[in-house]
Amino acid sequence: MSLDALRGFDMFWILGGDFVVTTAGKLSGGNDQTWTLFGWLASQFRHKDWDGFAFYDLIFPLFVFISGVSVVWSLTKETQLHGRAGALQRVVRRAALLFLLGIFYSGGLSKEWPDIRLLGVLQRIALAYLGAGLVSSFVGARMKTLAGIIAGLLVGYWALLAFVPIRDITSDKAALAALAEQAGDARGATALKSETNPSATKRSPAWAKTEELFHQTKATTTGQFGPGHNLVNHLDFQFLPGRKYDSFYDPEGLLSTLPAVATCLLGVLAGVWLRREDFCDKWKVIYLVSAGAGALLVGFAWGMSFPVVKKIWTSSFVLVAGGYSALLLAAFYQIVDVWKCRNWCQPFVWIGTNSITIYVANNLLQFRTVANRLVGGDVKAALDRNVADGAGNLLVALVGFALIFWFVRFLHRRQIFLRL
Repeated sequence: MSLDALRGFDMFWILGGDFVVTTAGKLSGGNDQTWTLFGWLASQFRHKDWDGFAFYDLIFPLFVFISGVSVVWSLTKETQLHGRAGALQRVVRRAALLFLLGIFYSGGLSKEWPDIRLLGVLQRIALAYLGAGLVSSFVGARMKTLAGIIAGLLVGYWALLAFVPIRDITSDKAALAALAEQAGDARGATALKSETNPSATKRSPAWAKTEELFHQTKATTTGQFGPGHNLVNHLDFQFLPGRKYDSFYDPEGLLSTLPAVATCLLGVLAGVWLRREDFCDKWKVIYLVSAGAGALLVGFAWGMSFPVVKKIWTSSFVLVAGGYSALLLAAFYQIVDVWKCRNWCQPFVWIGTNSITIYVANNLLQFRTVANRLVGGDVKAALDRNVADGAGNLLVALVGFALIFWFVRFLHRRQIFLRL
């Protein structure tokens, strides 16, 4: 149950729990004062612009980590029933369905090419699950081998970014527009400044100008980790088709899938440890806490030379996120499975047992929009006017979550679990 509860806790923030916290902070007037409780919380619910780490940067890798823990349970059972071939078929089938669901979630075929995002959140989960599932199917419970593969992925990824030469140009609209102006191309500069997302526009003048500037740049450099000025972003610009989230590159891009697989494998490693029968629960928790703390220390130390950056999923970021994930898993395992304190986490369990379902349902049904239709308008305005500015938004957020909890509780009570 602890794994379902942790997955539901993670999904709570994905579904908009951050909005509840930040709205409550606005009511207190402390969001802009980082020394206050709500000010500090508000700062934790904003992604870092580039390097650094906040709680909000943990949400996505935590889900990938949990997927890795789940791999151990699901593939162990599948292997026992249908052998390795059956387990491999399950991994490939589930990854393919998740990938296609991710494209559907992002708009599917409702948009014309190239305004279709091929890689996104669900697609990254699918690819990380595929990589970790294939490794787990062949390696099994050999923890040292798993640890060696993880280390190889992280060190190899660092070596690629540190030593492979890239063109000395930054794929950023402002920087590219400045280069176009220096070259006397006013039309190209204007296109770069005005187009919202050149990668999503057919026959985009801004994209054409970027390609021209990119190929004109002959100077090369190595060891660059800045936004738009690193191997990961450059490979996305050159080889990732379709719409990119950040115009010229994508935070769920091509090369950064490798360390995402390592994040999932960290979850596999934790799952293998939790399934061991030769250690008691006390030592399982101690191991998870020790491993988590160690990963944090190594991750932040490595981050001094190889920055902690979520948008390119650096190796130091993998260790920091993996460390926090292991600590959270240890806490939930101790409280929920060892101490049997379970009443408080039932809403999280409802969400966690139907996580992908509620993620897609929230996109389709827009529970907060429904809540706004119920308590928006005059009710919201009256609260803002008579209680405090922002009270109406807080009510809308709370009603939205009430609808989400009602929906997942309905599914759970009727034993409806939609799994891929």
